[in-house]
Amino acid sequence: MYVDEKSTSLTSDKEGRKYYFCSTACKLQFDRPELEMRILKRALAVSWPLTIIVALLTYLLRLSYGNYIMLVLASVVQFYAGRRFYAGIIDAVKNRSANMDTLIAIGTTAAWSYSAVVTLFPYFFPSGGIFFDTSTIIISLILTGTYLQRIAEEKASVAVSALTSLQPKTVHVINGNIINDVPLEQIEERDMLLIRPGERVPTDAVVVEGESSVDESMITGESIPVTKSVGDSMTGGTINVTGAVRVKVVKIGEDTTLAQIIRIVKDAASSKVPIQRLADKVASYFVPAVVLIGILSSLSWYFLGGVGLNAAILIFVSVLIIACPCALGIATPAALLVSSGKAARKGILVKNGESLQIASKVNTVVLDKTGTLTKGRPEVTDIVVLTVYDDMQILGFAAVAEMNSEHVLGRAITSKANEKGIRVDFPKSFSYRQGFGVTAIDKEGREITVGNAELFSSISDETREQLNRLESEGKTALIVSIGGSVAGIIALADVLKRDSKKAIEMLQKNGIEVWLVTGDNQNVAEAVAKQLGIKNVISKAKPEQKMEKIIELQKKGKVVAMVGDGINDAPALTKADLGIAIGAGTEVAAQAGGIVLIENKVYNVYVALELGKRTMSKIRQNLFWAFGYNVVLIPIAAGALIPVFTISVYQVLPVLAAFAMAFSSVTVVLNSLLLGRFRA
Repeated sequence: MYVDEKSTSLTSDKEGRKYYFCSTACKLQFDRPELEMRILKRALAVSWPLTIIVALLTYLLRLSYGNYIMLVLASVVQFYAGRRFYAGIIDAVKNRSANMDTLIAIGTTAAWSYSAVVTLFPYFFPSGGIFFDTSTIIISLILTGTYLQRIAEEKASVAVSALTSLQPKTVHVINGNIINDVPLEQIEERDMLLIRPGERVPTDAVVVEGESSVDESMITGESIPVTKSVGDSMTGGTINVTGAVRVKVVKIGEDTTLAQIIRIVKDAASSKVPIQRLADKVASYFVPAVVLIGILSSLSWYFLGGVGLNAAILIFVSVLIIACPCALGIATPAALLVSSGKAARKGILVKNGESLQIASKVNTVVLDKTGTLTKGRPEVTDIVVLTVYDDMQILGFAAVAEMNSEHVLGRAITSKANEKGIRVDFPKSFSYRQGFGVTAIDKEGREITVGNAELFSSISDETREQLNRLESEGKTALIVSIGGSVAGIIALADVLKRDSKKAIEMLQKNGIEVWLVTGDNQNVAEAVAKQLGIKNVISKAKPEQKMEKIIELQKKGKVVAMVGDGINDAPALTKADLGIAIGAGTEVAAQAGGIVLIENKVYNVYVALELGKRTMSKIRQNLFWAFGYNVVLIPIAAGALIPVFTISVYQVLPVLAAFAMAFSSVTVVLNSLLLGRFRA
């Protein structure tokens, strides 16, 4: 139900945020769901047995004192099992608003009160009927519906529960040569921990000794284990698969990656999307309107339709019970809870519900290149042989020359040699010319030079032709010379991530316009765009120019998502309708994005947009069901069927109304749970 923050006195503070509630039951369900569930079970354990007895006394067993027995039993159901509804009325009065408990309490009290008066003072109503069966069955059905709704909500929140359970209860703390097992809560930053094979990483840490493969699938969605060695970071909640490692704690408690993921998922589930604000406003006026409709319907049929007092009361009760707007209140939160949990399991963090609604409308995606579409580091892509040496020999000679180099290109060459299993010895001597290249003497006394064309006094036409070809493809080409003669060329480039091409294909297949806006030079930008099939390219773009492009597209009516990973992307991420930050990028980029991709998978941009569409579809279905249910059934409860089925329809309509009201809430939650089957 809609809650006015200025008037409600029911609040709860959790994890630095303040929450507002329309009733004590809702607050208890938020603060202590396990206690609320126990209370609900006790109420059901009392209400259903007594309700069955009341129904038997009403329809099968005609006892002389049956009405008095039913009065006692129905009173227990009304004021013990149904006491939550009266507490809700008190809350509504305190908060100067009306909630769903108002309708249930007024409706069932009307049926119980009239029946009690007829039972205790029969001479006032000699032909009066009793409706103890109506009041007890309504309360029991609504409590059952609430119970089923809670079970469905627990299933919907399984993602958060799964994330919370990823941390081990105890950890192995290293103190000199002694290892002590202590509770996770007692560790501090800079503590040294031992993590054995098969154990979960307890908190964010960095490896200081050992090497292992780590399963990060529960955090990133990536199924292939990642090798971790000295200096590499490990994320709390992941599984250490193979080797024992010693790590140093770098983050604890609420600062860890896992804690932040859990907080973001919970925030997204409890946030509001713009479409829900309209529903909330409607709900705030809905309860008074329903009470008025119930009163007018009852009085109209009594005075103008001549239906009698019994029927008039049942009309009033039916309208109030059938119109309870619980389904309206959970239509959006249920869908957001399921979708944000589903996204988290795929390595996608959605910061709020509004980001999902915007994602469903995005028709233009602007992507940065470095670190977003590409790996963000150069790799050897080509080895061109120009003499008698083969490609592996040329790579080995170049690696010897680059062994002492700190340049990113040099490290890429030595890394490639290691990958290929080439033995590389340190050179006898090494010299470096800033901006040109390196020269080294290997242990055999051969001079090896690796650098750009400017480092060499002359090069052949064939060499020049190969350089031009490689550079036109956006690659950096380095000449390798052995003993003063050019032996070959090594080309390097910031290569595409393996999923980039598929991501662009799927975005364009779904009618989304794709732009590549990068600070790289034109050759590199166009080469990457050509590989990916992107037609819209802007190169040499500074941070402010990226932001200006976003504004330009928005002025054309585009709904723009910006995808980036660096500090230079933060202004554009903030300005875009939806900022999507690659989680492996900078903290600034992650803070600027409405959606964060934990893993470096650009394909998850497409997944996030598709999930946004699917989530909004579910929310619209839920709201349509909630509104449509009331639009169709309130007129029926108000007497629309009397001309067709006569007044006898009200012998079953109040009970059917309670069943329909409970069923509507469960239906909304079950419909939301279907998001758990989402596949992109």
